[in-house]
Amino acid sequence: MDPAGSTSGAVWFVIVKATGWHTWPMNSTTTVPVKKGRLRSLSKIAFVLSAWIALAVPAAAAGSWTDVAQATEVDSAAGTGESVAGTESPSNSASPDGFTRARQRVEGEVRGLFRDPKGTVRRWFYQDGPRIAVHVFFFLFILFVSKVIAAFAERLVRRLLDKSAKKASSLFKAFVASSVSKFIFFVGLILALQNVGLDVAPILAGLGVMGFIIGFALQDTLANFAAGIMLLLYRPYDIGDFVEVAGKEGTVDAMTLVSTSILTPDNQKLTVPNGKIWGNVIRNASANDRRRTNEVVGIGYGDDLEHAQEIAAEVVLNLPHLIEEPAPQVLVTSLGDSSIQLSIRAWFPTAEYFASCCEMRKALKLRFDAENITIPYPQREIHIRGREDELGSTLTHSKGR
Repeated sequence: MDPAGSTSGAVWFVIVKATGWHTWPMNSTTTVPVKKGRLRSLSKIAFVLSAWIALAVPAAAAGSWTDVAQATEVDSAAGTGESVAGTESPSNSASPDGFTRARQRVEGEVRGLFRDPKGTVRRWFYQDGPRIAVHVFFFLFILFVSKVIAAFAERLVRRLLDKSAKKASSLFKAFVASSVSKFIFFVGLILALQNVGLDVAPILAGLGVMGFIIGFALQDTLANFAAGIMLLLYRPYDIGDFVEVAGKEGTVDAMTLVSTSILTPDNQKLTVPNGKIWGNVIRNASANDRRRTNEVVGIGYGDDLEHAQEIAAEVVLNLPHLIEEPAPQVLVTSLGDSSIQLSIRAWFPTAEYFASCCEMRKALKLRFDAENITIPYPQREIHIRGREDELGSTLTHSKGR
């Protein structure tokens, strides 16, 4: 048994045991923002890999060192043009390139797997197992650390935005925090792939080309995405606001960079693309903390106008959620064909606007009925000039038809 291999495996196993990596998630004082179940699973994987390395490295050094040396000698002889026995190869035989050697080696491994499956697998396990285990361990470790850092950065960005950008929409805060978290994890993934030995430059180039093709095919979706960015920046509405967009009205239930979900007053959920919202008029009834009603009611020309105004003002002043400043107004706005139009203007809190308007209409109708003030129907008087016999004959002729 090789002392170096045995010592390296034993040292690795002792380090894992001494630092307590395999029991770290069981420590209740840890403040890592990851679920304990995932930590426990990762710790078990790390412990198994460390034990594998500790056992496989000495075995590889003891039982397979000769095979490794022979394989190295064969590769060296193939690269220098010499045979294993030390004889020179014929000058007219060209040495194989790297691709040919790799192909021949793979073919030899496949043939060996069919001839002696158990021995081949055992040799793979002892020779390549520790190296693969180390790569897998560090790959998972880098991803784990990236996930932890990304979660911590997301919470930190949310906390900073809550303090510095209090007027920013919740969607904007979530978008920025999520983007920072995903970017950190993506950087960690690139580092993990590089640690395994993969060249990430072609992968990034392929992703760029794929992104261009997908962007060209999803033009409408990208238009909605751009509209979502504009909605984030200008923030015409937020979650919980009552809005009228694209001809639909309701309460904003959820927002994404592509669409907005609206709950109608009768509890129907509408999903409106952001492109249709940004390109049209947006009416936000919840943007301010107060709203003014402009209720129009008509009274007959034979009614007492001033008395009707006093009754309307008294009804409005008795409403429970009325905002006294600015003071309510009862104005004569027009003289219609069949009635005098009174406009009642009063301010209410936005949360109580709809209920206050309904209560005001009911109170006005009851008081007008009690005070004998009529709310006339639309009507029109027609005066016909001429002799009565001609009028009678015309009516009789019309009835005959």
